[in-house]
Amino acid sequence: QVQLAESGGGLVQAGGSLRLACAASGESFSSYFMGWFRRAPGKEREFVAATSWGGGILYYAESVKGRFTISSDNAKKMVYLQMNSLKPEDTAVYYCAAGRRGGTYSSDYAYWGQGTQVTVSS
Repeated sequence: QVQLAESGGGLVQAGGSLRLACAASGESFSSYFMGWFRRAPGKEREFVAATSWGGGILYYAESVKGRFTISSDNAKKMVYLQMNSLKPEDTAVYYCAAGRRGGTYSSDYAYWGQGTQVTVSS
C-alpha cells in the first residue's frame, strides 16, 4: 500500500504561481511512477504531469508544458508540481497518484491522494 497526501493548493490570481506537494508513505515505491492529475468542475479527470523517482523520465500534458514543472525528492519522499503563469482554466482539484506503469491515463495509477483545490481568478 502507498499513501499519498497533497498540499499547497489555494486561490491565486491569473499569472501567479503555486507549488503543490505530495507526501508519499507506505511500501517501497522507488519503482513507481508519480503523476499529477486534475479535475475541473463538470469535466473528466485529466493528466497533468508524471515523473519517475529521481526525475529520469518526465512528461507533461500539452496544456501545461512550459508552465508547470514536476519534480521529486527521493530522500523526503515528496513529489512537487510547480505551477507558473497560472490561468483561470487551470482551476481544478489536483490529485497526486502513484503507479507502476506510469502513463497518462488514470488507470495507469493504483494509488491516489485526496486532492487539493487550486482556484485561479481572472
